[in-house]
Amino acid sequence: MARILIVEDSEELLTLVADFFRSKGSFEVDAAADGNSAIELIGNKDYDIAVLDIMLPGANGFEVCKALRGKSRCPIVFVTALGNESNILKGYETGADDYMVKPFSLKVLYAKCLALLNRTDADLQNEPVLECGDIRLYPLRMEVEVSGQKVTLAPKEYFLLKVLMENRGIVLGRDRLLDQVWGMGFDGSDRVVDTHIKKLRKSLGDSGKAIRTVIGGGYKIC
Repeated sequence: MARILIVEDSEELLTLVADFFRSKGSFEVDAAADGNSAIELIGNKDYDIAVLDIMLPGANGFEVCKALRGKSRCPIVFVTALGNESNILKGYETGADDYMVKPFSLKVLYAKCLALLNRTDADLQNEPVLECGDIRLYPLRMEVEVSGQKVTLAPKEYFLLKVLMENRGIVLGRDRLLDQVWGMGFDGSDRVVDTHIKKLRKSLGDSGKAIRTVIGGGYKIC
C-alpha cells in the first residue's frame, strides 16, 4: 500500500480528498492543514507520493516541496487555485511532477497519482546503482545501504556521498564539493565540508574509511 501525504488548508477539501483516497484501498493517507505540520510529517515519515496546495498557513507549498525534495524523489502534485503561468513554472522548478488547478476532479487527481506511482515503479526497476565496497547508493530512491542494511543520512551527507561516488577514485576539492552540494551561492567557510564529511563517515560506520582525505587536495572515495 502506497503512503500519500495530502496538504490542504481547507478543512472541507482536505477531508474530501483524504477520504476519497482512503476509500480506494490503495493508499495509506496522512493529511496536514498547514505547511509546518507537513514539514514535520516529512521529517518523521517516508512518502511514496504527495499532493500539495501552495497557499498554506506557515510554510507555503513551495517550501514544503523543497523540504520533501531534500529527502525524497517521490512524485509531487500541486493542486492549487494559483493557475497563472509563473506559479505553474515555479512549481515545476521547485520539483513538482504535475500541477492541477482548482476546481479539479477527484477521479482525475487519483488517476494522475496512480500513473505517477506506476511510472516511478518502472523507473526503479531500471535504477542505476552506485557502489563502493559495502556501500550502495540508489539515486532515484535517495537511499543508501551499507552491507545490505539501510542507512539514514541527513540531506547534505547524502549528496556529499553521491557526488563522491559519482566521481569514484577522483580527488574532489572542497570548493567543488561546496558548489555541487551547497550551491555556488554559498558564502560560508569551506570547512563546512570537513564537518559534514566527519558526520558522513560516522554514519557509514567502518565503511566510512572508504572516504579518504587527500592532504592539500580534498576528498575521494575508493
